[in-house]
Amino acid sequence: MKKISLLFIMLFAACSFLFAKNDTDSAKLLEQQIKEYAKLMDSVNKALKYETGKVLLPAGIASMNIVKGFKYLNKEQSTYVVEELWGNLPQEGLQGMLFPQDSDPFADSSYAYIISYNPMGFVKDKDAKTIDYDDLMKGMKKDDEEENKQRVAAGLSSLNMVGWAAKPFYDEQKKVMHWALELKAGDVDENTLNYKIIMLGRKGVLTLNAIASISQLNKVKADVDKVLNAAQFSEGNQYKDFDSKVDDVAAWTVGGLVAGKVLAKVGFLAKFWKFIMIGIVALGGWFIKL
Repeated sequence: MKKISLLFIMLFAACSFLFAKNDTDSAKLLEQQIKEYAKLMDSVNKALKYETGKVLLPAGIASMNIVKGFKYLNKEQSTYVVEELWGNLPQEGLQGMLFPQDSDPFADSSYAYIISYNPMGFVKDKDAKTIDYDDLMKGMKKDDEEENKQRVAAGLSSLNMVGWAAKPFYDEQKKVMHWALELKAGDVDENTLNYKIIMLGRKGVLTLNAIASISQLNKVKADVDKVLNAAQFSEGNQYKDFDSKVDDVAAWTVGGLVAGKVLAKVGFLAKFWKFIMIGIVALGGWFIKL
């Protein structure tokens, strides 16, 4: 499969056409490149193999019961989508992706969950209901400055935290924390949504991070319960199975998870490819009108 760098070349070429002497020829060339991109999308979508039903995650301590309306993409294919198609940094502990049934990596009108596992140990949840999340957000905005330096150094667009799209909520009975962040990717007009669900287990945490545009917040929230019920730790690996005599306790509490201290290497995610394509199509339309 071709890397997403092809899209940057296409965008650069499209911009250079603005200064071409022959607008008609430029329009034809740009139209041809858009067709080639469409072929690339088609070939990628045909190559991806999704799964339904019960899926054991690579870490071996949790599974997903892929309910009606969703489909699962395995670890290897998900790595390609997250890093190559969407242009994100490598994701530690990646377990796969969860897509709505009618969606794919190129769908602007939908979203996808990135599934990851961190064997950090047993996370104590005593602080979950006493955290000042507004104060926590102030610290998080300062922390993401360092990650942006890493992104820029790696040749990626910056991601700046705007604020909570949905404040953190902790379900003490299910041992699940979920919240949503609004992020600004580079100079893109529409902000990105990261809706995170963190499930606490005996030896670590399972994270499901929904990647979408901020306008899709309500759609993502409407499906949260389905996703929560789909993922589960296997018997013996649940939060209730913790044994203080043999199990390690994580250095971080729930507050640290929300602040992203522990999950820093996973970081924020965005579908950068779609913003590139929007620019190409817009320029293409401008030339065709000429």
